[in-house]
Amino acid sequence: MELLNSGHYLRSIELLRDEIDCFNQYPFSLPAFRNLDCLEFHPQVTYIVGENGTGKSTLLEAIAIALNFNPEGGTRNFNFSTRDSHSELYKYFQLIRGARRPRDGFFLRAESFYNLATEIDQLKISDFYGGRSLHEQSHGEAFFAIFMKKFKGNGIYILDEPEAALSPTRQMAMLSRMHDLVNQQSQFIIATHSPIIMGYPDAKILQIANNNIEVIEYEKTEHFVVMKEFINNRKKMLDILLE
Repeated sequence: MELLNSGHYLRSIELLRDEIDCFNQYPFSLPAFRNLDCLEFHPQVTYIVGENGTGKSTLLEAIAIALNFNPEGGTRNFNFSTRDSHSELYKYFQLIRGARRPRDGFFLRAESFYNLATEIDQLKISDFYGGRSLHEQSHGEAFFAIFMKKFKGNGIYILDEPEAALSPTRQMAMLSRMHDLVNQQSQFIIATHSPIIMGYPDAKILQIANNNIEVIEYEKTEHFVVMKEFINNRKKMLDILLE
């Protein structure tokens, strides 16, 4: 597949290990960060996957904050705070940027989407999100409205578990929209559990497992293997699970 995007906005991050006083406190106590030195990103699409509690969202949040996005989501112009709960991991990241600078960007996270939608209503800027309050739409419709109406291309987009609001059909539509934006010089970094969303071709998948963050092939991710096994052997799997 030929892509028009020829360079990164964010090439890599380095953890400034010498500046960390103690690796026994959160978030540095998480096994993935104990051994982290550097992460390199794909110029178009990078996925971060792993089991619950391994630090995916913590890592993605720190990347977003280091890029000057609001911890609860939105563009770089948002500065609201509903609950100050983000970690200090971002303070210990050295960003290695590409030669080009993004003209657009967004941090979209399922966890605080309600807070973001409320802020958009209070600022009376719903026109930039399709002209209708996100609170007046279903969770999935509101998520998808941002993909379709707010993401303009030439940008860096940080997405935390977007599948939380999207049906399988909408997840496939999201891949199509991502492809349009990639061909408009965009870069995505996505934390996800969805085998559909992580199926974008030629993407880089970083898996947090066994106390490390390593590159893994799509077909070898636990998400793909487990889902394939369940769909192909549903009765056998249910017999085992429900015995």
